[in-house]
Amino acid sequence: MPPRETLARVDADLAAGRVPMARQRLRGLVSSFPYDLTLRRRLAEVYRLYGDAAEAGRWTYLEEDRDVDETAAFEARYGSPWWRMRALAWRGPEAMAATAFAQGQLAAVRTACAEALGHSVDWDDPDSYQDGPEEECEVPSVGWSVSGVLLGAGGVVAVLAFLAVWVNGIVALFR
Repeated sequence: MPPRETLARVDADLAAGRVPMARQRLRGLVSSFPYDLTLRRRLAEVYRLYGDAAEAGRWTYLEEDRDVDETAAFEARYGSPWWRMRALAWRGPEAMAATAFAQGQLAAVRTACAEALGHSVDWDDPDSYQDGPEEECEVPSVGWSVSGVLLGAGGVVAVLAFLAVWVNGIVALFR
């Protein structure tokens, strides 16, 4: 599907309140067109709807007018250069970036990653930077969110309701 059609669906999803679907569509577009900074900016806007500053910062990291707090949250969540390189999901040469600032950011991340790993890395060869130090291989932890707590509480209520019906059925069986 052409990007224009997918973006129209993203707009429709957002208008209908289907934010997760819009996010999924945009992630697919960014994966297919990693050099398109406009798509990255749109994805950051969706993450702002979630209140996830680190992910918004991740997708605007290559923008000169990015939000400083979001950038700091991204850099804190993806603390090592190799993890940041993976998170940016860039493919292709840095020259494909639309702006000189984005090219500079990509070059800085790649250089820092190469220094940290002790060998050259290349955006076109993910295997060159996939294996970072063992202590940094874990997925960054994300704090509690209201939606996560509500989802967990809903799961507990569902399990308790199931058990109540089950126990009630067993009791009725032996009456």
